[in-house]
Amino acid sequence: MKIYSNDFRVKEGDEVNLKKWPTIIKPVYKSKGNYKELLEEHVTQLSSQQQLLYASNRYAVLLIFQAMDAAGKDGAIKHVMSGVNPQGCQVFSFKHPSPAELQHDFLWRTTRDLPERGRIGIFNRSYYEEVLIARVHPEILRGEGIVDAPRDDKEIWRDRYRSITNLERHLRGNGTRIIKFFLHMSKDEQRKRFLQRIDEPDKNWKFSAADIQERKFWANYMTAYEECLGTTSTRDTPWYVVPADDKQNARLIVSKIVLDTLEELKMKYPKTGSKHKQELQSVRKQLEKDRDTP
Repeated sequence: MKIYSNDFRVKEGDEVNLKKWPTIIKPVYKSKGNYKELLEEHVTQLSSQQQLLYASNRYAVLLIFQAMDAAGKDGAIKHVMSGVNPQGCQVFSFKHPSPAELQHDFLWRTTRDLPERGRIGIFNRSYYEEVLIARVHPEILRGEGIVDAPRDDKEIWRDRYRSITNLERHLRGNGTRIIKFFLHMSKDEQRKRFLQRIDEPDKNWKFSAADIQERKFWANYMTAYEECLGTTSTRDTPWYVVPADDKQNARLIVSKIVLDTLEELKMKYPKTGSKHKQELQSVRKQLEKDRDTP
């Protein structure tokens, strides 16, 4: 089965109903061995594209991962980016803001970690938390000390959506390509993964009682995600809803979307000018003369 990026893309202006988006689809791989082969192939191509990105030094790439707990964000990042040069890629995770971060606007702490040209930045959660968890838990919003906050909650979210889309438009205009993934997992699959984390000693550290508390707000989160995805998916910075009940399938889909985006940039290695070619030949001759003699 061939992977088509547009099958998972939220079109600009779409009204999103996550119940209509599948959490599992027919596998794009034939077997476990075939999965490893396909992933290795994608990773090799990603490595080549990352080298081009660094050498051409024209674009920056930002990958954003959002999902419910246990949806596989960490695993997707680990497996998909396994072949990328660590010097050209950085991963940032954003949890509850610190007291210092709360003294700034809600976009401040993430914009500090945006990738520079030639590099790939990965946000494991992001500024989108400010229209997701902050919406499900209004007490977080009240703790941010917003001055002149709108009386109407709907206006708050409209303002934040506008700030986010304006930021992303600004970044694109300055060479940053943003790819946004929502790993779409079913509630029952989350239950199974939580049980696995409890039953397997090596995974106990991944589980927290707070995870169960957040699970109680599942419907609220789905509502928040639906409005967020529909409002902030644009032609230039789209959201991709990736079926995540099958982790291997999700990783192949994510890697193909990243590959497609990089290939669309049509990057090339910098051309070597005639003067530089002469310099290289001159250095080559010096090196040949310096050859060790027996």
